[in-house]
Amino acid sequence: MSSAAEQLAANFSFSSIAKAKGLQRRLLFTLLALVVYRIGTYIPLPGVDPQVVKEIFSENQAGIMGMFNMFSGGALGRMTIFALNIVPYISAAIIMQLLTAMVPSLEALKKEGASGRHTINQYTRYGTVFLAAIQGYAIALSLESVTVSGGFSAVLSPGLVFRASTVLSLVGGTMFLMWIGEQITQRGIGNGISLIIYSGIVANLPVAIAGTLELGRIGSLSTFFIMLLFVMVVLVITFTVFMERAQRRITVQYPKRQVGNRLYAGDNTHLPLKLNTAGVIPPIFASSILLLPLTITSFLGNQEGVLGDSMRFISSFVGRGQPLYLLMYVGLIVFFCFFYTTIVFNAQETAENLRKNNGFIPGIRPGASTENYLNKMLMRLTLIGAAYLSAVCILPEFLVSQSNVSFYFGGTSLLIVVSVTIDTVSQFQSHLLGHQYESLLKKARGGKAPKRGRIR
Repeated sequence: MSSAAEQLAANFSFSSIAKAKGLQRRLLFTLLALVVYRIGTYIPLPGVDPQVVKEIFSENQAGIMGMFNMFSGGALGRMTIFALNIVPYISAAIIMQLLTAMVPSLEALKKEGASGRHTINQYTRYGTVFLAAIQGYAIALSLESVTVSGGFSAVLSPGLVFRASTVLSLVGGTMFLMWIGEQITQRGIGNGISLIIYSGIVANLPVAIAGTLELGRIGSLSTFFIMLLFVMVVLVITFTVFMERAQRRITVQYPKRQVGNRLYAGDNTHLPLKLNTAGVIPPIFASSILLLPLTITSFLGNQEGVLGDSMRFISSFVGRGQPLYLLMYVGLIVFFCFFYTTIVFNAQETAENLRKNNGFIPGIRPGASTENYLNKMLMRLTLIGAAYLSAVCILPEFLVSQSNVSFYFGGTSLLIVVSVTIDTVSQFQSHLLGHQYESLLKKARGGKAPKRGRIR
């Protein structure tokens, strides 16, 4: 086994990638799907004046709209068919996961296996359509009510036809992105939904860097501040990589066993518990919940009268960098860290599997004691992970909120980029190692491919 592992490590090169045709097809499919997504972020909504929209967005890009625009890959700033991005789908997924944990019938449906998960996914899709329709209608009303200097409106022909076309376009765009994400997950490399958000952030990073340097050139930002900003980015990336790979290894022992006339010695292994079991999901979920109401508030805040005054008053408390906004953001991150960890890791099921296989944790009784021990250890790790995620997402806010720096340098965007990169590279390596194992098995069989268990 060790010689096979050494041979795999030695063959891990670009030449091995060239031989892995299945992996190449997956990579090509992923790239083409992301290219289609990026093209869609430039197709404008019907009946919208792009110049007026650009002017409206330029007045609000330093606030919460800049954050929403980051998640939409710039589609919101151009008010395109992908302006909602996959935020409605993420919101629907959050609601379904909460309902699954609270409603016994949905929990039983989840335990039915593939058929139950398929039904829950269908409910999530229906919820996505419903939420996208509501959000699309809210955006249509906001566009009709917003004007710029000179009294120009962003909508060429306000009315029922514009609202209906806007809702249909945004709902269709969201459902198409959801389908693309599912196809990438099944036929490509990495998690499709995460890669869509990731590609939107990465695509706008050059513009963000150029804008920051331009602010330094005209004197809006000092050279020291820009250097401090880039040092902060490097430190956040380094810290994030370290924390994402950190894990607590719990020793698991298996006793001696006799098979026939042969006695096999006991085996020692470990159960890895990641420090951040929930991954990048909590910041994405928390941002998705805060984005829509704050974006609509930002839109309507440009209006005169009681409505505009009310929206501006609300924005003064829940705007980006404000204490209430930061408190809600941290609270949602901590909540989703614990909530999603309980979904990903089932301590009761893990303890039962160890008991059935005669495995045990040294010093801990099998069964309920093992379950309690795992829950206790998991809660401690999750608390540290939640504090880490909150620090990465919030600490840059105190720096960025005091300047005109693009939101792409925020902790949330860097966390998404680093986490998705690590996950995608891990899946890439898994596919490549699978291909190399297939090659070794083929050589062992005298040039014939294995008949079963072929890894593509």
